[in-house]
Amino acid sequence: MIVAEDSAILREGIVRLLTDEGFEVPAHCGDTDPLLDLVDRHRPDVVLLDIRMPPTHTDEGIRAAAAIRERHPGTGVLLLSQYVETAGTVQALLQNQHGFGYLLKERVADADELADALKRVAAGGTVVEPEVVARLMDAPRPADPLDELTAREREVLALMAEGRSNEAIAQRLVIGGKTVETHVRNIFTKLQLEADLMDHRRVMAVLTYLRA
Repeated sequence: MIVAEDSAILREGIVRLLTDEGFEVPAHCGDTDPLLDLVDRHRPDVVLLDIRMPPTHTDEGIRAAAAIRERHPGTGVLLLSQYVETAGTVQALLQNQHGFGYLLKERVADADELADALKRVAAGGTVVEPEVVARLMDAPRPADPLDELTAREREVLALMAEGRSNEAIAQRLVIGGKTVETHVRNIFTKLQLEADLMDHRRVMAVLTYLRA
């Protein structure tokens, strides 16, 4: 994997932490200028990337993530941010349905959680910061298919948006696995997501939720 973070101290700390967790980190950088070349050279499974990078510290990380996914669709990208930023991050997620993650930087302090998120993103999964999901859920929106969901189905869909499996959802909500499966099927039905060989319904359900 490759780490891109402008704070030298934080970058070195992340590299050390990930190395201790068993990750190979052949390269890291403090800005996005050399990042694409590093990805071309090393072909990592995943890139850990700060959203706000030099020179403007605005959306350089998001634009770099989009460029990486365009050039290397199989490379996962896990974005880090100091604050909850929904607009640009959601746009990046919608453009890159698989192998995408977004966590707050405070998660870096939990080595196990960060390692788990990186492994899930590298494997093509999606990991979204719970606070981002909560903000999207609270945002006002016009009537849409999500309005048909029950409160429990919305809870299940929100956890799906965090990238959690049915088993993890069952544990979080303290309900049975069969009950979760029923809720997921109901979500697919209410969002009119028919089985399709080209599009994974679970991903499409999450995207429908985030677009709303």
